[in-house]
Amino acid sequence: MRSAMTGSAVAPNRPLKRGWTTGSCATAAARAAYELLITGHCPDMVEIALPGGRRVSFAIAMHETGDAGATAAVVKDAGDDPDVTHGALIKATVRLGADGTGVIFRAGSGVGTVTRPGLPLPPGEPAINPVPREMIKAAIREAASALGGPRDVAVTISIPGGEELARKTLNPRLGIVGGLSVLGTTGVVVPFSCAAWIHSIYRGIDVARAGGLAHVAGATGNTSEKAVQQLYQLPDAALIDMGDFAGGMMKYLRRHPVARVTVAGGFAKMTKLGQGLLDLHSRAGEVDLGWLADTLRQAHAPDALVATARGANTALQVLQEAERVGFPAGQVVADAAWQTARRALGDNDIALDIAVFDRGGRLVGQSHGANHSPLPRKRR
Repeated sequence: MRSAMTGSAVAPNRPLKRGWTTGSCATAAARAAYELLITGHCPDMVEIALPGGRRVSFAIAMHETGDAGATAAVVKDAGDDPDVTHGALIKATVRLGADGTGVIFRAGSGVGTVTRPGLPLPPGEPAINPVPREMIKAAIREAASALGGPRDVAVTISIPGGEELARKTLNPRLGIVGGLSVLGTTGVVVPFSCAAWIHSIYRGIDVARAGGLAHVAGATGNTSEKAVQQLYQLPDAALIDMGDFAGGMMKYLRRHPVARVTVAGGFAKMTKLGQGLLDLHSRAGEVDLGWLADTLRQAHAPDALVATARGANTALQVLQEAERVGFPAGQVVADAAWQTARRALGDNDIALDIAVFDRGGRLVGQSHGANHSPLPRKRR
């Protein structure tokens, strides 16, 4: 799962470097460990096939043999993506299995185990996702054909330090305990991948639904997430790591509904949602202070506040001035954001509310729709 940025700064004016998924690294390690088990020799480099058919080579960082089987490892290179597992050692230990069992998978140290329904794997299974499993099986079959070796093996994937790294990911919230997940659908890490983040949103919703949770909340950041959890006393599994992808979360909920969803965020992000933006990142658009000024004017804000908003440097400045004069700007923004989110959710029975928080996590606006919101104060 994705997490906070950990990589080094990227030099300007150069393309972002792609990297390899944990699943690709585990596949390469398993391929090398199998060869070591069968021949007693570990190659310096191994070649594997990615799901799209492209073949790539990996350097083997270490190998060893023992009573437990043969082990080989690859150092993960995530390229310029801020991946928490960049630089981690991905190890595979291969042992002979019972006849007819095929390739079976086990979680070693630092690899998690699934404990809740709603994920691509059932509870009790090692958190080695389906695509990496198929990649590893294909690599073992290829090696077995080339070397004339058996196809019934047990593959244990381990990631030293993975349990500590997993605390920086969504795994604990999703019910994956004991370590990291072995992930990847293409084998390649695309730097700053929006698709990867949205995929984690989908899995969070799937887990909440499978757990029978009727109310989920998506937040734009840590402060609003903690605040909305406290506001509604929500369990961790109900918290969706929405980030800037409000549209991605709500469009998925249209197809996979829950009874109630709360969209939570700071004043600036919810202003952007109110403007009609569903991608709340700065690359998609800035806070439109002219729109904010016009919206406050329509809500009968004092003329001086409207003028401040029109000439403000930031949305925070507008909120601070609104609080100084006692006008509920957060409520006005919450009502506007509700309209955008309602359209994104579509015409269905999902109950929707918006929660707007200041930087300290204090609730400054809440809307269940215009018909339920407090009437704005009249202009002075």
